[in-house]
Amino acid sequence: MDTILSINSISKSYGPIQALKGVSFNIPKGSVFGVLGPNGSGKTTLLGILLDVLRADAGTYSWLGGIPVNDARKKIGSLLETPNFYHYMTAWDNLEISAAIKGRGLDERSAVLEQTGLFERKDSKFQTFSLGMKQRLAIASTLLGNPDVLVFDEPTNGLDPAGIAEIRDLIKRLNNEGKTIIMASHLLDEVEKVCTHVAILKKGDLLLSGKVDDVLRHEDQIEIAAQDLNRLFGIIKEMAGVTDAKLLNNTVLLSCDAVTTSEMINSYCAQHGVTLSHLLLKKKSLETKFMELTSK
Repeated sequence: MDTILSINSISKSYGPIQALKGVSFNIPKGSVFGVLGPNGSGKTTLLGILLDVLRADAGTYSWLGGIPVNDARKKIGSLLETPNFYHYMTAWDNLEISAAIKGRGLDERSAVLEQTGLFERKDSKFQTFSLGMKQRLAIASTLLGNPDVLVFDEPTNGLDPAGIAEIRDLIKRLNNEGKTIIMASHLLDEVEKVCTHVAILKKGDLLLSGKVDDVLRHEDQIEIAAQDLNRLFGIIKEMAGVTDAKLLNNTVLLSCDAVTTSEMINSYCAQHGVTLSHLLLKKKSLETKFMELTSK
């Protein structure tokens, strides 16, 4: 997969505070890449550097294979803070101003309002919009000029559950249309639902990065039970691929290597004369993984 952004040893300090400490990772084309971390982890600072709003103290980055920064910026739409729309103006007229500031996209207003589900409200004043609709209009503004990459800082911040769901669905649709999306967030449940890749930051350090599935691959657990729990516990501990087994609440909780599946466990137990009455794959959530990493 092509790399759309390469980040190499970026560091940034504010006086004695190190906001970023030699952060490096790559963002593949076509991904939804989540930059995760608690407040103060360096997420917003990193996005500011990547969009040329802030200057790094050390390190480099390159967009789209290393094309000149000015050319790259024309292919990137960004939303780093709440946009300054005029409350008394319509969505249509606010986008006209956004297009004038960008110097492009005036004839794309209908298209971006369709993409964000706001075309039927194009003549409504901004002040009549819900928070979710206001955020969707902000995203519509980033789509002017048809950028290849979208960069969002906390795109669901302050929204109610309905608004969060609206933005989540919109991000999925935009990604399906071919956009690469980079989003900083601390709402881990939402990130897990939309992101294909993730980087986790804590106090300026990169803790890990990679595909969401790879990050969690070795974290799944399997819960099993049988009528004779002690016999089950005795045989399953000896199975190749089972790295840990615990008796817990009338079940046996297993940790396994990457190749051991629930089907293999069921077959193994049957071969040893134990019929399972319960088998459940318990996937560890990104939130659980995140909490474990950031609390260490």
